[in-house]
Amino acid sequence: MRGWFVLGTDTGVGKSRVACALLEGVRREGLHGLGMKPVATGFFRQGDRWVNEDVELLKHHGDSTLKHSGGRVPEEWINPYGFEPPIAPHLAAHRQGVNLSFGVMRTAYQHLQSETDCLVVEGAGGVLVPLGEEGDMVDLAQSFALPVILVVGLRLGCLNHALLSAEALQHRSLPWAGWIANCLSPDLEEEERQIRTLQARLPGPFLGRYPYGMPPELGYTALHWESLRKSPRSAV
Repeated sequence: MRGWFVLGTDTGVGKSRVACALLEGVRREGLHGLGMKPVATGFFRQGDRWVNEDVELLKHHGDSTLKHSGGRVPEEWINPYGFEPPIAPHLAAHRQGVNLSFGVMRTAYQHLQSETDCLVVEGAGGVLVPLGEEGDMVDLAQSFALPVILVVGLRLGCLNHALLSAEALQHRSLPWAGWIANCLSPDLEEEERQIRTLQARLPGPFLGRYPYGMPPELGYTALHWESLRKSPRSAV
């Protein structure tokens, strides 16, 4: 397992929870694992630090040191770009006069990959969220060349969002690991039928149903690790 790029059908669908569960599972496989969030918005002040919830979760569930050199993982590798306003990344960057550079993000990714067994990269927003002049989130994932995991947040409208997201990934010929259904409500109507509909229409494999409210320390058990271990590098 060299890692995955976790994309979502929308914002707020559970990418962070799934990414952290993957890191928990990697640890239980006896492997060194690190998380990365190339760009994040919604930072807030905590004491004398600016923090982002997603970035802090990835740091918490991943290893705290580099595998080979032994030092602490540099913050700028985990999150090359971070912005305060909780808005789309390209808009937040424009507001601060920052150009989102794929080269900067790829360099951080390469540093992390050289210092771990498995790197879990979490995207921001949906699969086609713009990232400025160089492209969108799918373009960034393509440049990293990691197998993609699509997180489908189970709620009204998710079928359309999931199928459109998968179509976008297919058109870019990204390496495909599979998809995960994340339960966003304890009482969603027709949940099982929605999952079966997606199983019939999305490219496989189905990597698991993440239960509502389950913490990553337990959530990794809901994922299909036999399929994850075999994550292909070929295109969808």
